[in-house]
Amino acid sequence: MTQKNMIKHISCLFTLLAIVACKDSEVERALPILGNKDVEYITVNGKELADTLFHTVREFEYLNQDSAYVTSKDLSGKIWISDFFFSYCPTICPPMTSQMKRLNSNLSDLKDHIQFLSFSIDPDRDSPTRLREYRMLHGIKSSNWMFLTGDENATHDLGVNYFFVAATDDPDEPGGFAHGDIFTLVDTNGRVRGIYHGTETHAVDSLEKDVRKLLRIEYGIEGDN
Repeated sequence: MTQKNMIKHISCLFTLLAIVACKDSEVERALPILGNKDVEYITVNGKELADTLFHTVREFEYLNQDSAYVTSKDLSGKIWISDFFFSYCPTICPPMTSQMKRLNSNLSDLKDHIQFLSFSIDPDRDSPTRLREYRMLHGIKSSNWMFLTGDENATHDLGVNYFFVAATDDPDEPGGFAHGDIFTLVDTNGRVRGIYHGTETHAVDSLEKDVRKLLRIEYGIEGDN
């Protein structure tokens, strides 16, 4: 996927998600639930009831920077803020990491309720040792921020189809991969509640506000800020 096609893909994705979010008005929420949804009909006491099935991030398993296996079930009970990157990326990854680090610091008062996840799309080079080096290089010491590495194809699928981040190998792109700068906000039920450009300060500031809003309104959790 060329950079031009990548931008077109992301633009179309944002338009689609905006349309879906506008239609999701059955229940008042802090934030919309993004992605496709379906309706399942069940019978209770002889009455047919409709149950909405929302887009949900599938289960996953990865090695983290400490060479420990981590599954999505291990992260249950927290909301997630994620991005997809690779440590040898010479373009958008360093500013994305800087913005994520700033966001992590700004939300430190809520760290017990938030899990930051950075998925490597280049697992052949991004070993746990390399991910530890990357954390040290960027001065990252946060206990609630994991860097994850695993199967490349499965990770690209996870990004595109579940976290709404375009990601693919592309020898014509710097570093050999093309991917979006998206930060994805996921609730404790694995439902995507927001997508934000991780290289834009104002977008990341909006993400911080949305995290606080989501935790306050839907979980009854107040921060110190």
